[in-house]
Amino acid sequence: MLKHPNALLMMVLAFLTVLSGSTIPAHAQTIYHINSGDTVRVTVFGEADLSGEFTVDANGRINMALIGSVDVRNLTTDQTRQKVHDAYQDGYLRNPDIAVEIIAFRPFFIVGEVNQPGSYDYVPGMNVLNAIALGGGMTYRGDEDDVEILRGNDTDRIAIPATLATIVMPGDIVRIAERYF
Repeated sequence: MLKHPNALLMMVLAFLTVLSGSTIPAHAQTIYHINSGDTVRVTVFGEADLSGEFTVDANGRINMALIGSVDVRNLTTDQTRQKVHDAYQDGYLRNPDIAVEIIAFRPFFIVGEVNQPGSYDYVPGMNVLNAIALGGGMTYRGDEDDVEILRGNDTDRIAIPATLATIVMPGDIVRIAERYF
């Protein structure tokens, strides 16, 4: 017997999704992908001179000692770790032990019917309601039933209908629409 009442429903939906061949676009998922503006800490164990904190530049790269520019845009921390590992192992270090962690996320943006629209520091676990609070709350014309999140890179952003409980990711643009009545 399934312990969670929705477990069977979730299993059926997952099965149907696999059968239909449909997938969730990568930029709509909540798995975090590194992008410009993030700061990562790369630790090369036993090699303090190669370790450090790196801000991802506008081209999605970090510059590291010996291996130079490493493209990390749209990679997870595990994928980044593997890429740095492979680069150091290719003629520089034997069996490098690498760790990668995000220490500062790029900001998110909130626009529309909030009292203080703009750019705000991202906090892990943030939802739309938290974002609205950071933006000074909704104006009297704000429509909490008409919220969307623009997610993805500038070249391929998608609009996701949102509720107050929808998770916000770094780089997202949260738009609060105006209600008319």
